[in-house]
Amino acid sequence: MTFTLPGLILFIIIAAICGAIGKAIAGGVRGGLIVSIALGFIGAVLGPWVAHKLKLPEPFMVQISGHPFPILWSIIGAALFVAILHLFSRRR
Repeated sequence: MTFTLPGLILFIIIAAICGAIGKAIAGGVRGGLIVSIALGFIGAVLGPWVAHKLKLPEPFMVQISGHPFPILWSIIGAALFVAILHLFSRRR
């Protein structure tokens, strides 16, 4: 994958927003901007994979430097990932 610098910056900003929204939906985790960016990218992988397995379409896809970024499924994937983290990190 090849990105221009403005495309890469935009890609990171959108991933951070998607990760922050997903984090807020699932109850939040510690961390700031870097955690939100990581959650956005994890959500961009996990969300479309789940959608593909359930045979669901992508209703909101954004093209950044010619590369698609699934906004809705990134948010859902990030929220799902945070929920899974909460499930396994419960203190007893």
